[in-house]
Amino acid sequence: MAGGSKAAVYAAIGGNTLVTIAKFAGFMMTGSGAMFSESVHSAADVANQAFLALGLKRADKEPDEVHPFGYGREAFVWSLISAVGLFFVGCGVTVMHGIHTLTDEHPHEVGGTEIALGILVFSLLVEGASWWIAVKALRDEAKKQELGFWENLATTDDPFAVAVFLEDSAAVLGVLFAMGSIGLVRLTHNPIWDAVGTLLIGFLLGFVAVFLIYKNRSLLIGKAMRPADRALIERVFEEDPAIESVAIQRAAVTGASAYRISAEIDFDGHYLAEQWLKTHDVTEVAKQLSDPEAVGPFLGDFAEHIVDHLGDEVDRIEAKLREALPGAQNIALEPD
Repeated sequence: MAGGSKAAVYAAIGGNTLVTIAKFAGFMMTGSGAMFSESVHSAADVANQAFLALGLKRADKEPDEVHPFGYGREAFVWSLISAVGLFFVGCGVTVMHGIHTLTDEHPHEVGGTEIALGILVFSLLVEGASWWIAVKALRDEAKKQELGFWENLATTDDPFAVAVFLEDSAAVLGVLFAMGSIGLVRLTHNPIWDAVGTLLIGFLLGFVAVFLIYKNRSLLIGKAMRPADRALIERVFEEDPAIESVAIQRAAVTGASAYRISAEIDFDGHYLAEQWLKTHDVTEVAKQLSDPEAVGPFLGDFAEHIVDHLGDEVDRIEAKLREALPGAQNIALEPD
């Protein structure tokens, strides 16, 4: 698991916990619907990111008899649970509260707007710092993959980095919406703007949640690795002198930055023979082949060597694949 993802998740938990307390205190003092929405938003973020932290830990478990390919996809399960929670708790509660405020014949008058704005400025600073950590994690990965930031965001199979970035982005935008709505309430003395801000925050959370649900659904069903990574392993095969041709049967994502690769390899017989001759005297071999009684034992020894050497070649190629793509945890190569 990428260290950047872990840092982003834990930074988000710490920052959002602090902000949640401050926002609820602000809601209790002002009665603002937008402040309530932001309080629910931050509380939902804390719960969701706790799920992500649990997914981080469980996805790192070693393979066992029950799950021989490991627990990598559990990362997608907990990320999906986080996204569903964001939709129903964050978006659902916020939108319901916004509709109630909008349709209330006697809306609650928002007070203490100075206090609310001060708390929101503090929240913006804390959540902005958490957002920047998430951005940095994605930028580092994009640089490593030689991709643009947005291209990496769209294609990465690390659900944690994406979830934290989007949730923190929504948190920053949500604070700005809340500041705008409370500011308009202060200027116009019309509480309708508080309801509008509440609904905007709710719809924003819904959009983020739906995107995360879609992305994690795709990963859970089973997604092919990104084209750049597949091209990398194809290049490893093509450049290896022992391989004549290869048929990649599967190159799939099995966890956050973890892959399963299976392929049938047609080894170059001439190359294998050349490797054998490097450790044998050609003249001595010719003498053995001139004796009919020695041909049978010779061929048996030669075949035994080739079989053993094929196993060594498979191990060598697997090591090259893991070096080129460290996330290639499960590799199954079959001589054709």
